[in-house]
Parts: sequence; structure tokens; C-alpha cells
Amino acid sequence: MPRIICDFLAVDDKIPIMNSNPTLKRRPVPADAQQSLMTTGIDSLLARIFATRGVTHSDELDLTLKRLPSVDQMKGAAEAAARLAQAIDQQERIVVIADYDADGATACAIALRGLRAMGAHVDFLVPNRFEHGYGLTPDIVALAATKQPRVLLTVDNGIASVDGVHAATSIGIDVVITDHHLPGAQLPEPAIIVNPNQPGCPFPSKHLAGAGVMFYVLIALRSLLRERGMLADDASPNLATMLDLVALGTVADVVPLDHVNRILVDQGLRRIRSGQASVGVQALFNVARRSQAAAHTFDLGFAIGPRLNAAGRLADMSLGIHCLLADDAATALPIAQELDALNRARREVEADIQQEAIDALQQDALDPADVDHYTICLARPDWHPGVIGIVASRLKDRFHRPTIVFGHAGGNTNDDAAVGELRGSGRSVPGLHLRDALDLITKRAPHLIRKFGGHAMAAGLTLHENALPEFIEHFERVARERLTPEQLDRIVETDGELDANDCTLLLAQTLRDQVWGQGFPAPSFDGEFTVERQTIVGEKHSRLVLRDRNQSFNAILFQYAEPLPERIRAVYRLGVNEYQGMQSLQLVVEHWWTI
Repeated sequence: MPRIICDFLAVDDKIPIMNSNPTLKRRPVPADAQQSLMTTGIDSLLARIFATRGVTHSDELDLTLKRLPSVDQMKGAAEAAARLAQAIDQQERIVVIADYDADGATACAIALRGLRAMGAHVDFLVPNRFEHGYGLTPDIVALAATKQPRVLLTVDNGIASVDGVHAATSIGIDVVITDHHLPGAQLPEPAIIVNPNQPGCPFPSKHLAGAGVMFYVLIALRSLLRERGMLADDASPNLATMLDLVALGTVADVVPLDHVNRILVDQGLRRIRSGQASVGVQALFNVARRSQAAAHTFDLGFAIGPRLNAAGRLADMSLGIHCLLADDAATALPIAQELDALNRARREVEADIQQEAIDALQQDALDPADVDHYTICLARPDWHPGVIGIVASRLKDRFHRPTIVFGHAGGNTNDDAAVGELRGSGRSVPGLHLRDALDLITKRAPHLIRKFGGHAMAAGLTLHENALPEFIEHFERVARERLTPEQLDRIVETDGELDANDCTLLLAQTLRDQVWGQGFPAPSFDGEFTVERQTIVGEKHSRLVLRDRNQSFNAILFQYAEPLPERIRAVYRLGVNEYQGMQSLQLVVEHWWTI
């Protein structure tokens, strides 16, 4: 039987994922789609790669801004623009209510930069993860009211804030919601809602991140102000200057990269590569020691996004927002350095909790990879609520099971409301819609979950610690109803074999510059190799020379330093190695088996 040894994540978090005997599967190639792409002049290999990712026409590879859907298709955008225009005209104070993750931070920065450029009197407030919880709660409304706003504008939250909207409107504050999360059974009223996932919205992309939704609202507002003569064409803000923030929020939130999102990410990356990113983003690239000139989605997702998220996980996301709002490097760089330090601390806390979680599984003699267990639920009141989501993601990747990790509900242990309450963060596998699973549990046992929300693959919830055992039983039962044993097997997908003559630096560079990510995975290939040479670098990585028939290739295998056998089957990506200003081809080995 083949044996998997190591799985390379990316960039800052090179954590090996052990999972025995996965299924190796080659992505099926729709022949008609591949042929259609080839007739437009696309190389056969690239046509094959794009066809397997659902691309059927070359127009879907056009990532220019002209391909973005019209803002007229976004339900609620016109109404939101009208209310914001009124606030600008009458100089009413607007307060932006942000979320405490990277998407919320970028959406907030987009809102403030855009609104201020159009003459708005605007401030922001971001809930503290440990003190306030998520979204527009009545407590946040009360706190925002001290700033005396006439309009509250939510970004990346609000679609579930029924009580918060009621609290705001009861004291005369209007609410404009911009969000992308799935709505619940009841929408918040009265509020203007801009969310492509709300009922009746014809916008073709349902995968916009919060940053993308706010970007569209600014497009609608600018158009309306021009139409009313409130904004001269030569005074109109160039919204394209914020595409680096849109790209960062989109990639960091791990939303599926459909055509619309690929356009937004591609255009944002182009600005970063050309040195036109905001000074805050440039500062984050500097502290992460990443090349802006060669920026790609992996940088945003695994280097820049985590540093921004660290503020919301361990401290206060206001710090990250101030970094993105900075107008000069002298202001942005010290904040970025502080975010970098927080990210290092986050990794240490995360590593400790992850090891404690694995130890707990071993102590209970629980092998999550056993088909007798469909889910993983772990809880300790002293686990930090800012990192439990990352730990859940690591465990889900390692064991390929829907996973929920619980920690204490707040940072203030003297808060009576938080006594005995656990906050959980979950990650799922294909086949189990996590938010729907929590919704079903709530219908079956209304007393269990106090509140919940999220997506198909990620969700959060709170419950009392006494309810945990019963919740675990319900969660396992729902997973057994929705998942088959086959769906619990980890599948490693590849784009098939790559002819040795196609393994070139030019192809590696071409693939590197494309937009890859969630739902549009970077190409990987599989093949059999002879290990000609292995050298240990950095004490825990292997630099290799692999031979395929009559050609040899330099390769790198992260997080593995033991001797390799003479012959292996490997899953690999084409990488570009840069050294002393020179670029060369390097195979990045993601998995290997003995053959």
C-alpha cells in the first residue's frame, strides 16, 4: 500500500499533515471544454488545466475589469448608495461596524477610504472578539451610539443582526448592512441590505467576500453622486486604488474564486506587483519578507492575511485597520511590525493548543481517521478563542473529519455572562455543510446552541459547557446522516502526469502568475521518479534531485528530513526558485509514496 509522508501547506505555516493511505485521483478533463479553449489559441496543457476547473470559454479567462458584472444587478446597492449620499449631503455621521478578521478589516478600510474621498463624515468601530462577540449586537449599537451617528454601516457582518438592527432603529439610527454570509430564516428589519446571498438578489456571483461587497457599494455611490452633480468627474476617487485591499480580503477569507473574484484578485495583485499597493499592504509585505514584485495569492493567503488576522485573534483588529488606513510608511511600518510580532505569538499559542488537542485524542485512545468516528469535537475552557478556528482547520486537514474546537467564551473571566459558556469554531469537509448542520441540530434540540453562523466549510457557535456532551452526540449523528464512509477518505487530486519536456521554467512562471485558490486550485501533477540525491537543509527540509526518464529536476520537500527510498511516486507543483537574482525551475513535492 502507498504511504503518504508529508503534505506542504504553504509559506509561513509549513505544518505536515499525516494521513495514511489517501486516495490519489486525477481530475477528469471535459474534452469539449478543453477543445473549445484550444480553438481560441490556448495551449493544450493550459486548456486542460482550465477545463478541469470548470472553465468552458476563453471569456472566463479574461480578468479585466470590464468583465465585472454591473452593480445594477446587486440588490440593495442603489438603496444603500442613496442613504449614504443623503448622509454625505447633510454631513451626517456614519459609523462603520467592522468584523475582526482580515476580510472585515479590509472591507472597513475600503469603506473609510472610499467614503472619506467622497466627502463623508465617517468613523469606525470594530467589536473586540473577547469582549463583544461577533456582529452588530445591541451592546455594539450602544457603544456606537456614543459617537452620535445617524447611519451604521456594517461590513462583513450584519445579515444575522436582528436584535442589533432593532436596537439601532429604536434610537433613531439607520442601518445599512453590507455582508456576504448566508442569511438565516429572519432578515434584520428595518435595514437596507446589500448581500448577494440574500433572497431575490440576481447578482451572478454568490461568492463575493465582504471586501468585494463594500467595493460594489462604493461603485454605486460614486455613480449616484456623479448623477446628482455632487461629485465632479475630475474629483471622483479612483476606486481601483483599493483593489489591493479587495484582493487581500477575498483571498484571506478563503471564498471560492469564481470568475468575479478572480478578476478582483488579479487586478489587486497587478497593483501590488507594480508598486501601487496601499502603504499598509506594502508594510505588511516588508515585515513578511515577501516580494511585492512577485506577489501571488499564496502571499496574500499565507503571509499577509495571517499577520492582519493576528490583531483580531490576540488583540484588537483596530490595529490592523489602522495599518490599512495609514497614508505614509512611517505610520504603517511600526504597526505592521507589531502585527508581525502578534502573528509570531499566535503561532506559538496555536502550536501549543494543537499539541494539547492531539494529546487529548491519544489519551482517549481516539483515532479520528477510524471510520467509527465521523467528527472531532474537543474543548478546554483555557484554550484561546482567537486561535481555535486555526486549530480546527489543522485537525480537519490532518484527519479529514468535520472538526469543532471549543475554548472559553471571552477574554474577561470576570464577566458573569461568559461563565460556563464555550465558544466553538468549526471546519468541515466536502459533503457536510457546517452551518446547515448546526441549523439542523438547533431544530432538533433548541436548548443546545445559544447562537451560531457561518458557511458550508466554516462556522462558529456558542453553548454552555454543560450542553457539550449532548451537542457532540447530535453533531456526530448529523455527520453520519450526511456523509458516507467514502467521503471520509482523504482524496489527493492532481492534473495527471506531466511530460518531462513540459517541465520548464516558462510553464512554472506562467502558472505562478495565474490566480489560484479556493475552488480554483493551483495545478499539481503526479509521476514516478528516481531519487538521485537528497540533501538536508534547515535541519528539517530535503533538497532533492529527481530523475524522470532521461531528465533530472531540482526539487524541494518541506518538513521531511529522513532518507527517501530510491523510487517514489510524487505529487508536485512547478515552482520558481529565486537565488541571487536568478530564477530556475524547482519541483515542490507535496506528497510522496514508496513504489
